[in-house]
Amino acid sequence: MHTLDPATPSPDGARTSPAAERNVAPILEVLRAHLPASGAVLEVASGTGQHAAAFATALPGVDWTPSDPSAEARASIEARRARGPANLRPCLPLDVLDETTWPDETFKAVFCANMIHIAPAGATEALMRLAAGALTRPGGLLALYGPFLEADVETATSNLEFDESLKARDPDWGLRDRDAVITAARAHGLAFTLRKAMPANNLMLLFRAWP
Repeated sequence: MHTLDPATPSPDGARTSPAAERNVAPILEVLRAHLPASGAVLEVASGTGQHAAAFATALPGVDWTPSDPSAEARASIEARRARGPANLRPCLPLDVLDETTWPDETFKAVFCANMIHIAPAGATEALMRLAAGALTRPGGLLALYGPFLEADVETATSNLEFDESLKARDPDWGLRDRDAVITAARAHGLAFTLRKAMPANNLMLLFRAWP
């Protein structure tokens, strides 16, 4: 079941989400298979920083840059960064809905987990625009993780309940249609390359930036 998983703080300020802890291993398996061995990676909406710290540790050739618009999240990420590893870069205050916060540099990959359904609908298009401008071409990777609605796949009851709970909190939130996300990506020159089923009724969707 999906929830807005509460995070608990440690004495140094690093916050821990049980859901993020559970999904590190399956996400890492996909990233290992598709990320370049070296180069810069941007993570959008890094939250507690658990993914950033775990993936930077497991992928030492990659320079991992976390980001989050929340000051509380950035404090948690920086607390984890103080523990290492050295290839975990300072956290950016990136907000996909505010272009003035977008980085100027380019990245070999952009990773985003569990953001587009807990954000206004415009965040999906904004993420695609950000990735299209930030990814190296040809072949830069955009990797999305989370629950989606799919016209050709029966939606799990837990995902339907999660969707309803999100919309009850904010009518502009909710699980996004997979095909609509693919269409938004294509409009910005990002080609859909892989759908991979993940534990707990999640998906990994991969896209490549082409000229």
